[in-house]
Amino acid sequence: MRRWLLVNPRSGDGSSVDELCAAAGARGIETHVLRPGEDAHEVSRKADAGVLGAAGGDGTMAAVAAAAVEHGSSFVCVPLGTRNHFARDLGLERSEPVAALDAFDGEERQIDIGRANGRIFLNNVSIGAYAVLVHHGWRRVLDALRRRQRLTVDGETIDTRVLLVANNAYSFSGARKQLDEGLLHVYTPGREIRVAERVEVDARGQRLHVAIDGEGAELEAPVRFEIEPRALRLLLPRRPGA
Repeated sequence: MRRWLLVNPRSGDGSSVDELCAAAGARGIETHVLRPGEDAHEVSRKADAGVLGAAGGDGTMAAVAAAAVEHGSSFVCVPLGTRNHFARDLGLERSEPVAALDAFDGEERQIDIGRANGRIFLNNVSIGAYAVLVHHGWRRVLDALRRRQRLTVDGETIDTRVLLVANNAYSFSGARKQLDEGLLHVYTPGREIRVAERVEVDARGQRLHVAIDGEGAELEAPVRFEIEPRALRLLLPRRPGA
């Protein structure tokens, strides 16, 4: 079975790229270092591998995971980015990307994915102030925090500075303990407002600026969110003694 790893050198400080590629090659894992102008999802779709891995941050993970779901391939997460929320929720350490390569010979776990108008997300989709930060930087965030955005969630009108649609529930610490609950959780600051398999968010027919797993995007409103239980075949390093 062909095993393939996409490495995004722009994730984090890029200092581990050469070491990681060398370690992958020693294990018989093909690597592709993402070049400027290349799209991570399109490159991964063309890889035609039974196991697709991503070395990067959350946006890179979502792009390669989408290709894995499309082709029915297994997926490996190698944390190399700055925040790595997905890797953290899996219990993988940011400081040990080479150790994460053990997952290519690891054990399978099936986890949920979310979709927003068909686009896959692993963590969450944010609307409001955080999305403004991703699109425009800090100069526009203060304005966004002063204003509430009027949205409708499943027909209910709400005014909020932030709306977060999450793939499984977040705890107060900002982490997820479960990735196969099969439910979306919708949050505004300080409270959870919806738990469902499908959610629709509208903004008077406007296109919505959002952050999908930390990456800026525009989505046609209404945005239809849904969850696909256990749709991603994730490989993780084997537990000691397993």
